[in-house]
Amino acid sequence: MAKKADSTVNDNRLKRKGAGVGRKRRRAAKDPNKPKRPPSAFFVFMSEFREQYKKEHPDNKSVTAVGKAGGNEWRSMSDADKAPYVAQAQKKKAEYEKTIKAYNMRLAAGLNSEEGEGESDKSKSEVNDDENDDKEEEEEEAE
Repeated sequence: MAKKADSTVNDNRLKRKGAGVGRKRRRAAKDPNKPKRPPSAFFVFMSEFREQYKKEHPDNKSVTAVGKAGGNEWRSMSDADKAPYVAQAQKKKAEYEKTIKAYNMRLAAGLNSEEGEGESDKSKSEVNDDENDDKEEEEEEAE
């Protein structure tokens, strides 16, 4: 019977807040050069709708009010009304696919690494040695 009591105590420990706190995994750092995903048709519509809503309601400070009004407007629109926004979203998606393909090619080629950009195979000390050698040769030629 003592074993059952021990197991329930252990179960309760696991259910507490903070159990396993030290076991958090770190996510890989996001690449700031990676292209952003394209907006959907709704977000293309919302960018235009926000400007219009701000003009009509200049005293409104609530983000949720704008979002709710935009969502209601989007739901009430027919497919024909949504067509221009869908077309813009598809155009932006095509552009994104081109840029992400180029980005992935750069990544695969290893050209996107910050360490290797603009540096030759020589270490910094070798580069400094070459500069010193050049100065010594110039001094010898001047004499």
